[in-house]
Amino acid sequence: MSDVNQENAASTAETDPDIRHFRVQLSSTPRGARLARLLADEQLRRWGLPSEAACHVVAELAANAATHGRVAGRDFRVTLTVLRGTLRIEVTDTRGERPPELTKAAPDAESGRGLLLVDALADRWGTTEGPFPRKTVWAELRVTPPDPAPPRGSAADDLPCGT
Repeated sequence: MSDVNQENAASTAETDPDIRHFRVQLSSTPRGARLARLLADEQLRRWGLPSEAACHVVAELAANAATHGRVAGRDFRVTLTVLRGTLRIEVTDTRGERPPELTKAAPDAESGRGLLLVDALADRWGTTEGPFPRKTVWAELRVTPPDPAPPRGSAADDLPCGT
């Protein structure tokens, strides 16, 4: 079985350029979690949106889904939605009875800081239950597309660097 369920992968071009949607279903494995980050990065770049913070959030939530939300033979889903300057990242797994907990890891711990990173990078985040046995952990980040480059031959091209 491949890491990407091709039938469930969807990238929808909406008629409204301010609404964007991407969804992919991946295997609940470390490889699937890595692929989630790579696919999110590529999609955000296609949309012309900054991806660094969002990719860290996707990586942490996907790693949690593959580690703590894993049920043998069941996948997890990553959904990216952009609406009115907000990127909503959703990761859905099939362990609804195990909600994420924001805890402080011991200083010498090698793991346990993922949700602290999500909390620091996201404007807000939370969990939505169901339908049973699923849960969705989501995070929202404000995003703005990069400023468009000035057209070639504009007055800005005539300015020397550093002025």
